[in-house]
Amino acid sequence: MPAGYGIETGTTEGTVSWAHVTRRLAEARNYWVATARPDGRPHAAPVWGLWLDGAFYFGTDPASRKGRNLARNPEVVVHLESGDDVVILEGRAQPVTDRRRLDRFASAYEAKYGFRPEVDPGAPDVYAVRPRAAFAWREQDFPRSATRWRFRPSA
Repeated sequence: MPAGYGIETGTTEGTVSWAHVTRRLAEARNYWVATARPDGRPHAAPVWGLWLDGAFYFGTDPASRKGRNLARNPEVVVHLESGDDVVILEGRAQPVTDRRRLDRFASAYEAKYGFRPEVDPGAPDVYAVRPRAAFAWREQDFPRSATRWRFRPSA
């Protein structure tokens, strides 16, 4: 971040823990997913989803604006609703086609939302986002709590 924000680098004192971030991701009901339209304009929409096995999972119809955007450019930003306890993920939305992962997603989704989505390994309507970067901070103690994680790409 720019120097004007007052964020100290090289210290972890007061920063947000990864355990806090994963707990917030797991407990959230609504998530915002931002994609890019073909002309580059942003598109953001709320979705239901899951933090599962180190990735954010969500579904969308391939014919939806999100689905069409993801087919063209799978880069996404995912964030929670709060501006006071911020969690933001950046990554690439990958279609989930493995039957076991889809069944695990559907079971966890049903447990969380009381609705079991239909999942089809041949339909690109469930996506997993493994974060490439994550950001978190608490408004009450910003900039001290501002934290960034960078992750190695997974195979």
